[in-house]
Amino acid sequence: ESQSQLTSITELTDVSPGDWAYDALRELVEDYKCIVGYPDRTFRGNRPTSRYEFAAGLRACLDRIQELIAAGGVVTEEDLERLRALIQEFDAELAVLGTRVDNLDARVAFLEDHQFSTTTKLKGEVIFAIADAFGDTVAVASPNTPTEDLDVNTIFADRVRLNFETSFTGRDKLRTRLQARNISQFNSNVTGTNMTRLSFDGDNDNDVEIAELWYRFPIGDKIKVQIDATSGELQDTLFDVVNPVFRSSGSGAISRFGRFSPLYRVGGGGGGAIAFKLSEFAELTGAYFADDANNPNDDFGLFNGNYAAMGQLTLKPTDNITVAATYANSYYRGGDINVTGSTGSGFARRPFDSGAATSANSYGVEANIKFGKLSIGGWVGYQNAILEEANVAIDGVVVPRGTDREIWNWAANIGIVDVGSKGSKLGFIFGMPPRARGSELPTGARRDGDTSYHIEGLYRYKLSKNIAITPGLLVILNPEHNDNNDTIFVGTIRTVFSF
Repeated sequence: ESQSQLTSITELTDVSPGDWAYDALRELVEDYKCIVGYPDRTFRGNRPTSRYEFAAGLRACLDRIQELIAAGGVVTEEDLERLRALIQEFDAELAVLGTRVDNLDARVAFLEDHQFSTTTKLKGEVIFAIADAFGDTVAVASPNTPTEDLDVNTIFADRVRLNFETSFTGRDKLRTRLQARNISQFNSNVTGTNMTRLSFDGDNDNDVEIAELWYRFPIGDKIKVQIDATSGELQDTLFDVVNPVFRSSGSGAISRFGRFSPLYRVGGGGGGAIAFKLSEFAELTGAYFADDANNPNDDFGLFNGNYAAMGQLTLKPTDNITVAATYANSYYRGGDINVTGSTGSGFARRPFDSGAATSANSYGVEANIKFGKLSIGGWVGYQNAILEEANVAIDGVVVPRGTDREIWNWAANIGIVDVGSKGSKLGFIFGMPPRARGSELPTGARRDGDTSYHIEGLYRYKLSKNIAITPGLLVILNPEHNDNNDTIFVGTIRTVFSF
């Protein structure tokens, strides 16, 4: 039980002036203030005590008297004689007690430095979203002319994420994410193009699934490692995508393309990443992921199916400037091609056709600079897609293995934080979604003839610590890089509850 320091003998409810030890206690309490009582203001003087307990009390009084002498206080010769006699009588116990206290201090210091109790924290995010797409016609690939009316109904949908984050040492993290959602994708099946997709879309009929399962830990002070068992994504590992204002699907851009460079979407699944801190301003990061790492069949598995290997050098010469250079090599087996992560045109996603195995070398430069509350950033991405099958017929022409195709994308953005309230943000994004152009294919074959432009504006208002609402508008000019297509508008109101 914790005890409290006394200033007067009258504070002890179980000690009265008639007790034989009353005067002795009064001197110890009022003159030397080296006696404490229990929280209920009792002394419990009839309890037996050991010699060690008495020695502890004696040492407390001795320390107090030394403080009084040092401060010029008055201590009687009679009291000093009593103390000398007691010290001589309990000399052995005081010595042992001092050793025990020193040992205890050392053990407590060691435990404070090394002890860590395994803990699991729950972090949750719930999204309620209203969204709709507007325009005259459903987009078609270049150089076709659209004929189908765009008729999209307003949707109201949700996404729920529960993150269980466990640490075993205080420096590591095991994350298990449970997710349920029913947010329809405004993709090529709805608007005719993936350029209109929302950043937070995805539909599994609100069934609960394991959306993330990874373990992150340090090796020394300069190396970090992350292992993803399933559903890993390059942008969620150790890479800095260099787009701090817009990268989050819950609090950043409202569009899929606007979050970060499509290069970070070239692959995912099971795998891992490692980051080396080269200096105070430079970091080298690498990762390898396989789409079907758990599948032992032919053309699947960790090393024999779809994969992505990425490396990035990130430089931060100051706290306000970040620049990165990124390279990725990826492979997609026939029938499962998605070179650009569903962010650009259909030709950019599948440069040759859906049934032809394809590889890609991807190169990117990303940058961001901050001026107080103002953030300016952007990226440029180039991909060289290569046909990995022989004698593939494309638009009636047979092309050989090794035929290549160039894909470009770029974006620039401006973000202003703490606008209207702390935690709020205003953002604008302008760019060109992935576009398939230069190629060894026959003239016009699977080639984007024109240029689409992505225009996005949003305002995230922080209603409270746990609630934020984001109205936003996305405009796609010349969807599918085809100026025969009409402009498509996507509006949304994203409300996020976090806890």
